[in-house]
Amino acid sequence: MVLVVDGLCKAYGEVVVADDVSFSLAHGECLGVIGPNGAGKSTLFHLLAGAVTPERGSIRLNGNELVGLPAHRRARMGVARAFQIPQPFAHLTVYENVLAAASFGAGLRGRAAADAAVAALERTGLHDRRSMLAGALPLLDRKRLEVAKGIAAAPKLLLLDEVAGGLTEREVQAMVELVRELKQSYAVIWIEHIPHALKAVADRVMVLHFGRKLLEDTPQAVMDSAIVREIYMGIPADAAA
Repeated sequence: MVLVVDGLCKAYGEVVVADDVSFSLAHGECLGVIGPNGAGKSTLFHLLAGAVTPERGSIRLNGNELVGLPAHRRARMGVARAFQIPQPFAHLTVYENVLAAASFGAGLRGRAAADAAVAALERTGLHDRRSMLAGALPLLDRKRLEVAKGIAAAPKLLLLDEVAGGLTEREVQAMVELVRELKQSYAVIWIEHIPHALKAVADRVMVLHFGRKLLEDTPQAVMDSAIVREIYMGIPADAAA
């Protein structure tokens, strides 16, 4: 397994944001993560990437414990994240943004960094826009740039935070195709609120609610489950069943 998470716990006072969360993920798999606002989805990514420290639990990447390591060490070990709201260096070019990720995320230098940046741009469909200022990109391309920066950092684990959010249906389909292609090369966790996007790509979907894992199953089984209907639509589980 690329990633093994065991008994992850985090609370802020009385507010529990991760409650004994455990799961695993292999190379070439995509785990979708869903849950209502405040369910602990973003906190999970913070814990994995090193922005937040758990009170208890283990995070092992290729057998190496990550808990206790700072975010930059985790990045060098292969944890990369594409953020929900793209915040590129607006006055740098698209290429320069991705080159920075290859240089500081993966620790590459010179030709190796340049080659990694070009490969990431080609893979995400941004190579023709490499000379544009990042701040001039439309939303879909800013989302692609987030992903390109992630893969330029030579990840083993790729964390995608609502990379389809705010896109048109046609743009969502383009993002689905990109993520489907990328999962062949990485272990991917994708937080997303668009069910059909996850159903098209994810091997499994995990449901979080108040920091606790309620369910982990195939996308269809999760979407059809009574507990998910209750959480999202307020239909009591016995009525939904």
